[in-house]
Amino acid sequence: MTDTPGHLLIVDDNKVNRLLLSRSVELLGHHASVAENGRIAMEMLSNQPFDLLLLDIEMPEMDGFQVLEAIKSNTDLRDLPVIVTSSIEGLGNVVRCIELGAEDYLPKPVNKTLLGARVSSGLEKKRLRDEQKRLLERFATTEVAQDLQESGFAIGGKRANASVLFCDIRGFTTLSENLAPEETIDLLNTFYTLMFEAVTSNGGIVSLMLGDGLMALFGVPQPLPNSAQSAVAAGREMHNMIEILNLERRAEGKSDLKIGIGIATGEVVAGYAGTDDRATYTCIGSTVNLAARLEAETQITGSRILIDQETLELLEGATVLESFAGSRIKGFSDPLDIHAL
Repeated sequence: MTDTPGHLLIVDDNKVNRLLLSRSVELLGHHASVAENGRIAMEMLSNQPFDLLLLDIEMPEMDGFQVLEAIKSNTDLRDLPVIVTSSIEGLGNVVRCIELGAEDYLPKPVNKTLLGARVSSGLEKKRLRDEQKRLLERFATTEVAQDLQESGFAIGGKRANASVLFCDIRGFTTLSENLAPEETIDLLNTFYTLMFEAVTSNGGIVSLMLGDGLMALFGVPQPLPNSAQSAVAAGREMHNMIEILNLERRAEGKSDLKIGIGIATGEVVAGYAGTDDRATYTCIGSTVNLAARLEAETQITGSRILIDQETLELLEGATVLESFAGSRIKGFSDPLDIHAL
């Protein structure tokens, strides 16, 4: 059990009950806030975090059942432990509370010893759930974590329109030959730190790290107003960050880093691939293949960013440096129009 004090919200329309529960909670070593009905409680829950809720059922304006329903439907609150403290009778009411997500039901007058045990148990569950969230957010992007919370985990994919970005350091093999292993790892960590920031700040997620490159997705798992615009903005920010990094590298007598970026937009199949024991969020399809080919094509054309026609058509006020009409792209039978930004 955790010994860390919790912040509890006590919701009861009876002032005496609020005072008695508050005193009991504080004697247990925790902090207590109070609300006189469900409506006020929901306002407080939306404005500040709480670790556990002690909830009465019979209240004016918004009763306890309605509060439980509102919490259950809110992805930000659904993991909040709720202990019902009420004088309503009947097994049906108790069952309804549990079905709506309550951790436990304590009849009034509340036994202090039982209250202490239930609060400690609820706070420990909250701590474990918070730790799971932190681990999930460490090893998955915020968007993927949100998708898992909203939709749950299931192997498989679904069709969606998205933009896919591939980025790669040019000549990395030659560059790394002159570096110690520790220096190589340090360089890659710096590279990924900058590239991740460019991707996430523009609404994308990094789906795959490819040694000295990466694949980023825009528009999945969470939709974006204009995935192409976001992907191109991320690509430009990537180049800007590399230019700033190169200023520091030159001052240290090191060679410049150069990157190539390919972006394609269209239908993809996105979802969780792998097994129930180990899976990752990714996407497949011709759009993904084209983005990877465009990144490779930047080395041939000498372009910084290459995009396909579908991406160009979704951009607002984009300046095209050069267009390559009817380009033959490996893996694609029909010639394609591609554009350098």
